[in-house]
Amino acid sequence: MFTTSETPIVATIVLVAFGILSWGFYRARPYGKLGILAWLQSVVLMAPWLLFFGLFATGVYINIVAILFLLVFSAGIYIYLGRQLRQLGQDELLRQRATQKLAASESSSTEEAKQPAVTVQLQPEIVPIPEEDLSIIKSIFGIDTFFATETIAYQEGVIFKGNLRGDSEVVYKRLTENLQERLADKYRLFLVENTDGKPVVIVLPSRNDPRPMTLAQKVFAVILLVATIATSLEAAGILLNFDFVANPERFPEVLPIAAGILAILVAHEIGHWLFARRHQVRLSWPYFLPAVQIGSFGAITRFESQIPNRKVLFDVALAGPAAGGIVSLLMLVAGLLLSHSGSMFQLPNEFFQGSILVGSLARVVLGSALQSQLVDVHPLVIIGWLGLVITALNLMPAGQLDGGRIVQAIYGRKTAGRTTFATLILLGLVALGNPLAMYWVIVILFLQRGLERPSLNELTEPDDARAALGLLALFLMIATLLPLTPGLAGRLGIGG
Repeated sequence: MFTTSETPIVATIVLVAFGILSWGFYRARPYGKLGILAWLQSVVLMAPWLLFFGLFATGVYINIVAILFLLVFSAGIYIYLGRQLRQLGQDELLRQRATQKLAASESSSTEEAKQPAVTVQLQPEIVPIPEEDLSIIKSIFGIDTFFATETIAYQEGVIFKGNLRGDSEVVYKRLTENLQERLADKYRLFLVENTDGKPVVIVLPSRNDPRPMTLAQKVFAVILLVATIATSLEAAGILLNFDFVANPERFPEVLPIAAGILAILVAHEIGHWLFARRHQVRLSWPYFLPAVQIGSFGAITRFESQIPNRKVLFDVALAGPAAGGIVSLLMLVAGLLLSHSGSMFQLPNEFFQGSILVGSLARVVLGSALQSQLVDVHPLVIIGWLGLVITALNLMPAGQLDGGRIVQAIYGRKTAGRTTFATLILLGLVALGNPLAMYWVIVILFLQRGLERPSLNELTEPDDARAALGLLALFLMIATLLPLTPGLAGRLGIGG
């Protein structure tokens, strides 16, 4: 039986796991067999980790061979379900298209009798778009794409209310192609939800696009990079028990550790950049956040172009933490495997109670060595651990952090706003005992509080495979930041 001190941590793990799976099932049910298959993919993807941490929480741990077997087995089932899903999806798509064409042919005559193909009731207010351009914009609509019924002035552009006549992704593509054919790159078309949950089209001048970085901003980004290199060197010195600022001649000693921290940061930003380039969107230079404690808290990166859709937002947001997290995890595992008696660092065994993920991996690899008062570890363990913490902090579901962008991409802006508020409240409570949490409250409130701007096509949601990967990333973030209780750690053999 678990003691009173162990119950909260175990209950948290169980509630988070079942909450994620239950929410996925709730979202999948309206889509019938397609949705259930996609949900099963999510379950299969998360099952090895849930099984591992579930057994670990009860005092049962499995070795690396068994973990790899579980991952390979689940990957095989995931691929099989994906094939079934694609086959079923193709059949469903054909049926939907046939139904839509039949419905359109039956309703077109009735609607055309009631009103013209594109009837627009102008509001008395003045539309800021020139009359000639407005007439051209109206001509892109039709009964088989978006049936516009009302025009409303909005900022420097216009909102078209009406009825969406088809798949949002297909409709958006046709509308944007028609707009570009007629007016080139002069305007941007957004397909979003109105406050009442109904689709609307917003057209704004392209001069409202995000602006590239100014020279002053680039200089500031370079200054922050230099400061981050300095704090990474200082953090390495602290780990080696000396002050690097006071002893710069010991630069060769701190260089390997500082280089490892910087390598993780660079991998994170390269991940963002590669996927941004793949989707043809521009990113600003990263604004690194220097921190003496661990070298850096990551970086802030802005989009310098419109985001085509929520899939692109998800891919770019996840790519950074995925790249940095994989590099960190490889460093951590390699360091644990290379650790031996006489390794460079000696850590108190309580140190491994600070993270469920790190503690569990260390228990699997190091075994009974964690029962010693001091545990000898390779420097890669420290570097990998710091990298996982940096990655996990940036995966918090708040504002324009990577985690906040992932939540916004999967669940939409309303849910992202709620998770941002909940994250700030939780960090505020944690800050009562941990000053580091207050630092992140300040960063989010003043730099990252606002959500990412809406995508051009805000209606098309990411597929369920992306949703599963996003949930997995958030789950691993929790497993990295959530500590083990001393009682549970003792039962698992971490500590005396």
